[in-house]
Amino acid sequence: MKTETFEPVETTTPVTTPPASLDDANETQPSAIHLKNILVPLDFSERSLKALQYAVPLAKQFGAKLTLLHVLKGPPVYPVDFAYLASLGHDQLTVIETKLEDMIPPELPVETTVRQSAVLEAILEVATEVAADLIITTTHGYTGLKHVFTGGIAESIVRRAPCPVLVVHDEERDFVDVDPVST
Repeated sequence: MKTETFEPVETTTPVTTPPASLDDANETQPSAIHLKNILVPLDFSERSLKALQYAVPLAKQFGAKLTLLHVLKGPPVYPVDFAYLASLGHDQLTVIETKLEDMIPPELPVETTVRQSAVLEAILEVATEVAADLIITTTHGYTGLKHVFTGGIAESIVRRAPCPVLVVHDEERDFVDVDPVST
């Protein structure tokens, strides 16, 4: 039988100075969370804009890009004059994209996307296309029959999303400032 002997290793405890403040502690510690792209679906309702209250400070904190998505519901409707539709469609898209971009502070990188399809499918497609690290969405908080008939878009996003989802409820206690642009 072979016997091994180990010599004790002398260890020393490094002397460290505690950080003066929580901000100093955060600066010295690398973040375990890496957010590069945050997807925020918006329909311009007051309820959906609440998602921006969370998205803007998170994007600033992690240096992430915001991808703002607006979904025009349903299939496109074509009038008789297709040339008129093309110019109207482009102008409408430009207005929506400009409105989305104007919602974000200029120092944040932002990408805008407008889709015309089913809301859930558009959100899932864009999340995959842009490799979203986080989706921030809101819920109407419907229960009972209203939930059955309107469907739970937020719930479906959580179940099928390719990344984590932060769902903001209208009636909850907030932990961010009220105005997303001033943060």
